[in-house]
Amino acid sequence: MDAHCVVGVDLGGTKVTAGAVSNGVVTRLESRRIPPAGSEDAVLAEIVAAIAKVSDESAIGIGVGVPSVVELATGVVLEVENIPTWRRVPLKAILEDRVGLPTYVNNDANAFAVGEHRFGRGRGFRDLVGMTLGTGLGAGLIIDGRLHSGRNCGAGELGSIPHRDGTIEDYCSGRFFLREYGVAGEVMEVQARRGDDAALAAFARFGREVASVMMLVACALDPEAVILGGSVSRCFDLFAPSMRARLEGFGYTHVTGSMVIEPSELKDAAVLGAAALYLDAAGYR
Repeated sequence: MDAHCVVGVDLGGTKVTAGAVSNGVVTRLESRRIPPAGSEDAVLAEIVAAIAKVSDESAIGIGVGVPSVVELATGVVLEVENIPTWRRVPLKAILEDRVGLPTYVNNDANAFAVGEHRFGRGRGFRDLVGMTLGTGLGAGLIIDGRLHSGRNCGAGELGSIPHRDGTIEDYCSGRFFLREYGVAGEVMEVQARRGDDAALAAFARFGREVASVMMLVACALDPEAVILGGSVSRCFDLFAPSMRARLEGFGYTHVTGSMVIEPSELKDAAVLGAAALYLDAAGYR
């Protein structure tokens, strides 16, 4: 590991993954299971242990992406999905005390956006949306080359916006397939790739729904690019044609027509994104 190694930490509901990142490459990786319904201290112990496995004296800082809203100035995690014991955890202060490295904590969708901007298909764009399509929909915003988290770490929370009889993420994430067809997106993907007409039609319908959020992004943010991550993004080839067809009928085609929309190609995107959080916050260009 060189002198510019940063430890990226991705905290999920069932595991924590830490990686040493040098020059945009994950050189060491460690994943540890989080105890079911584990206490705050038990989860923290797994995070610290994962960091210890990948860190050494060359590490200059830690970036952490969490599925939560964060008090950015203090690094306090307000709550974590699927970890009910975590409420107002001062994660930044705890890691700086236990590991001894400067630490920056932010939302995992923001981590994805800044990771794509620094290491992935988002490189070279000044204005970018990194959007994760998984069990829900998350998004992070890069404005004029820097991550924009908003005053309350809420910038880019498009999935929570009311849409039809639910919210945007009810229609533009994996929830769509459960809600409309009663099956998981992974199951629908298998059927579609076997040529099942009903499954292919479901993805075509999903693509038209995704076009709705792209229209919203175009009108509200007018970015140069939208890079898609998350489990559903691997089905991009199945829903992109109908998404693009609907966008062609949008009134502001001069905006959507120039907006790049592509899936991420990053391996270990969550860890790279977490490391990029630290680099962005610390001012490394």
